[in-house]
Amino acid sequence: MKLAALTADDNYFENFDVGAVYKHARGKTVEPLENVLFTNLVMNTAAGHFDAHVMQSHPARQRVVYGGVTIGIVIGLAMQDTGENAIRELGLDAIRLTRSVFHGDTLYALSEVLEKKDAARDDAGEVLFRHYGINQNNEQVFQGDRRVLIKKRSAWIDR
Repeated sequence: MKLAALTADDNYFENFDVGAVYKHARGKTVEPLENVLFTNLVMNTAAGHFDAHVMQSHPARQRVVYGGVTIGIVIGLAMQDTGENAIRELGLDAIRLTRSVFHGDTLYALSEVLEKKDAARDDAGEVLFRHYGINQNNEQVFQGDRRVLIKKRSAWIDR
């Protein structure tokens, strides 16, 4: 996998190349409170997220981070590079949570450009990203496709 680099000035529609893979700069350690707060916010009542006693008899032997938290963190880590010039989110598809995430795990994000196309409007284009979440052991925990309407530099800056 060949990694590409972006800077804050490079994340317009024209700068994304199909096949490019970006490793995003930041990582995020999942704190227990974040998992519990978000899981409560969306009213997920699965015991595996809350009940440490129940989870002692589970093969994981610990509480599991709610998948919505994993998705939110990975997409959030990718946003500085893939969403800075976004006009609108168009879709999130093919979500796969490929490995459990636990309190204290640190997540990192990679984004691959799968497709680019002009949009109905002249000042933007659509980019389809495949986002990957990787934990501190370099194990994939998440994969999902995100379609975004992104500003064209030629319409917003180079006028």
